[in-house]
Amino acid sequence: MKNLLSIEEVSNEEIYAILKRAAAFEAGEPTQLEQDYLVANLFFEPSTRTKTSFETAERKVGATVIPFEAGFSSTLKGETLYDTVKTLEMIGMDAVVIRHKDDAYYKELLEGINVSVINAGDGAGQHPSQCLLDLFTIFKEFGKFEGLNVTIVGDVSHSRVAKSNASALQRLGANVHFVCPKEWQGDYSEARHDWDELLHTSDVVMLLRVQHERDAAYDGFTTEGYHAQFGLTKEREQQMKDGAIIMHPAPVNRGVEIDSDLVECDRSRIFEQVRNGVFVRMAIVETILKGRN
Repeated sequence: MKNLLSIEEVSNEEIYAILKRAAAFEAGEPTQLEQDYLVANLFFEPSTRTKTSFETAERKVGATVIPFEAGFSSTLKGETLYDTVKTLEMIGMDAVVIRHKDDAYYKELLEGINVSVINAGDGAGQHPSQCLLDLFTIFKEFGKFEGLNVTIVGDVSHSRVAKSNASALQRLGANVHFVCPKEWQGDYSEARHDWDELLHTSDVVMLLRVQHERDAAYDGFTTEGYHAQFGLTKEREQQMKDGAIIMHPAPVNRGVEIDSDLVECDRSRIFEQVRNGVFVRMAIVETILKGRN
């Protein structure tokens, strides 16, 4: 596995291998990398969790992280993404982790680029590392995917997390349902616009952030109105089945997608997802770098 671009390109066997390796890292096993690698993180959109998590993971597996600040790079002078990545390759990078506002930005890198590319989020397209850490979180909780009922709630049309997770979860045997305002259903014609009937059967309630930066207006809702109709309120949480968990890729708009008091409740795995992200990204980085040999 030389690149990680889309979860669609990762086989079920590769998914389970990454989850197994992440579990080994969590248990304290050392990295299997036997040489030093150079990695740069190119984030052209704001990020706290993903960027810091990748940097931590890279250091933990023994890679050398070369600083790259998109806001001070030659892209501001008009340099193409291809030329930027090719330049880093010639300098000696073994892998680059890229977040970019354009959907499928990586397609222009498939020809002529030999450095490994890890997609850290492309526009409203894919977010494979987030998907893998979410799968790890679910698998740790339930030990399986087959037959689980996962309800994804919110801005599914703009969400790369929804696209990646739905694809992988369905392929692994889970039942995935979508709940959102009609204006945000996008290609998900099966999406429901009232989610209360799903509360009693959902094993996982996965909330999505309202993405203002992608022109995801509330479409007539106030924040209070959105929370009342589509947010996870305390009343809704009390209707969830025993053993069901709450997830959110974060950052969280408290009081919009979820009641603030529920962010760290017993059901919540929101901050656990952040912790799991380091182990999963260690497994991703190690897998990609070993795949270059």
